[in-house]
Amino acid sequence: MIEFIVPGQPVAKGRPKFARRGKNVIAYTPAKTAAYESLVQRAAREAMAGQEPTSRPVKLVVSLMLMVPASWSNKRRAMAIAGEIRATKKPDADNVLKGLKDGCNGVVWRDDAQVVSIELSKAYGSEPHAAVSVLELDGESA
Repeated sequence: MIEFIVPGQPVAKGRPKFARRGKNVIAYTPAKTAAYESLVQRAAREAMAGQEPTSRPVKLVVSLMLMVPASWSNKRRAMAIAGEIRATKKPDADNVLKGLKDGCNGVVWRDDAQVVSIELSKAYGSEPHAAVSVLELDGESA
């Protein structure tokens, strides 16, 4: 099992952007998304401590802790951190998951298609981060 924390506010994977370069149109990843995927990759590399990426099927457990909006009162902030107010605002959990999976490609696993089970939660917390656990599963890859 590999566990690591990606510090800071979780970032949803942005849609690719397109730019015209002369007669050509190129696609690129938005800077905020690329920076977050790089942060994920660094945290994953550190947790892997030189191990090779697995080729087995894996279960991914992700807990997203989001920053409480600054505009909220102290009472509302305390309720959010206690779990009494659910994190139903952006970023979408599945879009953050995409960035986390892409950041782990080639580091924790060879390809994110190996993820066959996902447990994903999103809540407010005092310190924003993404906690990631990867468990190798029994059985062979197809």
